[in-house]
Amino acid sequence: MREHDMLEKEEIFSKVLRAGRRTYFFDVRATKADDYYITITESKKFTEEDGSFHFKKHKIYLYKEDFAAFAEILDEMTSYVLNHKGEEVISERHQKDFKKEYASEKIDDEIIPQTSAFTNIEFDDI
Repeated sequence: MREHDMLEKEEIFSKVLRAGRRTYFFDVRATKADDYYITITESKKFTEEDGSFHFKKHKIYLYKEDFAAFAEILDEMTSYVLNHKGEEVISERHQKDFKKEYASEKIDDEIIPQTSAFTNIEFDDI
């Protein structure tokens, strides 16, 4: 089989979701036995200091036998997030006036919160 025929057969249906620096590719592809499966690819653009850029890609292969369980868990997880945090995006990147309540420091695999309002106290003050 020629390469062009193989590519034409492999990609059956595609959709693209552009989301800021990330792009998600959803593709229906065919196996050698002509059965279908889905690939989900996340492509993230990184810009270097010199202005050049590169992409990092991560891919998930999702087969028909896993569709129902995958869809059920994805629906459960997205509903959980929306029910607990709503649709508003809360982050430094999306809100200019966002302030973290505290920073954390990791020491020996233990995360120790450090408040920004900490006052340095000397023993002479006690």
